[in-house]
Amino acid sequence: MRPSPKALAVARSRSVSRGTVRAVVLAMALVACRADPAGQTSDASAPCTAMFGRPGPQTGLSEAECAPRCTCAATPFEQPDYTEADLAALESLTLLDAPGELKADPYASPPAATGSADAVCAVLREPAPAKSYRLRTYDSPAAAKAAGAPITHVGACGLCSPLRDLAVYIRRPDLTAPVRDCGVKHGNDKAAQLACLEALGFDRPCAQVWSYNTDHTRARCLGPCVAALTKPYNEPDGALNACLQCDEEVSGPVFKAVAGRSRRNTGVASTMCRPCSEVTPLVHRY
Repeated sequence: MRPSPKALAVARSRSVSRGTVRAVVLAMALVACRADPAGQTSDASAPCTAMFGRPGPQTGLSEAECAPRCTCAATPFEQPDYTEADLAALESLTLLDAPGELKADPYASPPAATGSADAVCAVLREPAPAKSYRLRTYDSPAAAKAAGAPITHVGACGLCSPLRDLAVYIRRPDLTAPVRDCGVKHGNDKAAQLACLEALGFDRPCAQVWSYNTDHTRARCLGPCVAALTKPYNEPDGALNACLQCDEEVSGPVFKAVAGRSRRNTGVASTMCRPCSEVTPLVHRY
């Protein structure tokens, strides 16, 4: 039996309605995808193209392209808005067995890689004296958890692992400009350069690492760094400018080995945006 003209009209109407609904739903989905900032997506299986950071005047990327959150990673993470009270709490803790000062340029004799590839640096609070702690390197996150020690960064502890230096990293999202200024103004006076870095808030051992890093980058990356002096930190595609990339390649490995802490392995956003895939999600409450 052939359907009546009225039945055909109803069927067509329903088909059009269903098609309209599907089109509207698809359009809404596309709008939602475009609205996700900085390549963020809730699909953990999709490639994460997001950039983690806190854009400033020198970054070269907008807040839509780079943000202090990574929601497309396997473990979604957003850096807390740490207050001055939070930072004062970090600075109020006393480190027992604090690292000693560097006695020689680590770039002249780079340290050999040792320890577990899964090592973490963690904070072990001590009952006495009051508000004191130790830094301990554990072979794995599980070992730190078993010891009741919150992880403060991945990788072994180093000269910039103390919580006072962490407070500097959080308080100053842009360390690139002031550290560069210390190097430009005091490049011929090592003592003055070190004092300039200490004035940023670093404890002396950490300031020494930054000073030696500055010297090494100046010697090895002078050309690209002079050319990039006024350029944004990030290129439009998210890559670092030539100076910062040179520093990353020729000075970065020794810095990481000696300093221990970096912004990326600590989960702290900076004005130099980095891929979310390179960032360790950590919250700093001790």
